[in-house]
Amino acid sequence: MKLAALAIMLAPPVSAQEFSLPAGCEENLTVHNSDCVVSHYFRCAEDLAGEQNRVSFPENNTIYMGTIDQEAQWIFSHHIADEITETLELTPFDRASFSDLMPMGVDDFDFRTMSSEVGVTRYDGRDTLTGNQVVIDGVTLDETLYNLTAYLEDGTQIWQSQGHEFISRDWRMFLSGKGSITTLSDTFETDGTPVQFITPGEPGFLSIKPEFGCGVQMSVAPELQEYSHDSL
Repeated sequence: MKLAALAIMLAPPVSAQEFSLPAGCEENLTVHNSDCVVSHYFRCAEDLAGEQNRVSFPENNTIYMGTIDQEAQWIFSHHIADEITETLELTPFDRASFSDLMPMGVDDFDFRTMSSEVGVTRYDGRDTLTGNQVVIDGVTLDETLYNLTAYLEDGTQIWQSQGHEFISRDWRMFLSGKGSITTLSDTFETDGTPVQFITPGEPGFLSIKPEFGCGVQMSVAPELQEYSHDSL
């Protein structure tokens, strides 16, 4: 599905205001975040069981598309602005596991991604359930505390991110929250907390026009904006 979807994502949408699904795909959720980004979650006939895909749109463009599996592992990511594609290695040292996080309240992970554009990147981190639940637009989410560090293949640290995110037990996915990203030269604050959830048949479903937080100057570079737990 990934290559076919990528071709669709890079093409102009059928309507200037509506997301055009790839053939054989069905969307189940549209999410508006507080950072002027709207995301669409969908599954395709050729996806493996438990896989789900996401495409995210800021005010004027597509910035990210990716696929996770039933354990919420990053399988495939494509960052549009930088033209960087990353895929998960076949045998990670310590896979991220949604199933482990649920009963134990904590999940450590340590894995690498492969990219023809940037080479090998190692991601090392931990997710912890805080025990807090929030209800956003009628949807119950569990709060998490995360810590994530990215390294080059030679062990050089690239950036580090930490903060709070959310998980949906029903949808088996992570959703952005508030955090910070520290590079070698600066630290940026981020807030992609979801504001509105739209399901099929509701007004605004498939819209590519973000509704919240727009018109605010971004303090983080586009290539780092999507680097949190819910996307590579």
